[in-house]
Amino acid sequence: MVARKHVAPVGFEQSPVGPPATTPELRNQELVALAFDLVEKKLRDGTASAQETVHFLKMGEEKYQLERDKLRQENALLAARAEQISKNDRMEELFDKAIKAFKGYSGEDVSQDEGEYYD
Repeated sequence: MVARKHVAPVGFEQSPVGPPATTPELRNQELVALAFDLVEKKLRDGTASAQETVHFLKMGEEKYQLERDKLRQENALLAARAEQISKNDRMEELFDKAIKAFKGYSGEDVSQDEGEYYD
């Protein structure tokens, strides 16, 4: 008896079997993609549960799209704030070095620790 080859339904390609994911993040992405493929198949066959159907209906709503955009913008804002804080710390350090250097130039006594700023 010859083993039958599994044939994907019309409109669906079998995903190529590649090497296993090397990180948990990549594995998560693979599983999410498989879940989306399965639910898509169920939706096309008419066998999707009400919960699966409602989930994808909500994803298509403008409110959902706006919430996703808002979250992306908030993440960008937080990243910009973190970068600004880092820049401010660096500026404070540069100002301290400059003040110590000016003190040395004006003839004030600069301790050994402060002398390292004359690089």
